[in-house]
Amino acid sequence: MLDEMDIRLLAALQKNAHLTAQELGELLHLSPSQAGRRRQKLEGDGIITGYNARLDPTRLGLAIQAFVQVQLGTHGPEQSREFARLVSTRPEITSAWTLTGEADYLLRVYCADLAALNRLIHEVLLPHRAVTRVQSQIVMDQFKQDAPLPM
Repeated sequence: MLDEMDIRLLAALQKNAHLTAQELGELLHLSPSQAGRRRQKLEGDGIITGYNARLDPTRLGLAIQAFVQVQLGTHGPEQSREFARLVSTRPEITSAWTLTGEADYLLRVYCADLAALNRLIHEVLLPHRAVTRVQSQIVMDQFKQDAPLPM
């Protein structure tokens, strides 16, 4: 069960994961050791699952961001495992979700150009034996960046 102090700590870390125990303590009106212990407990409990840097994909040569919907023709556990293995091997697929509705999976991909996206779809996804349909939407602009979770 999270208390108000934990929620404030989590909100602060979502804004800036580099905050030191000293800085967290100042923000939360706690001693640095208390703030540090709270953070460690939240990490230990699996509420904080990690820290990562946000990178600019265009500066890394990844000009195309797309969402790709994939529909499988057969839905057995073996086909799902095989498809999940395929997805896990592709670095250009940065996120993957299983869905309800017409598509079975939604993939978020970053590619250098349209040719790379085309190769991913036509040489990797569509040849998979369980895949029957792939539909892609290319991101024109991301006007809201991935935001912190609501607290």
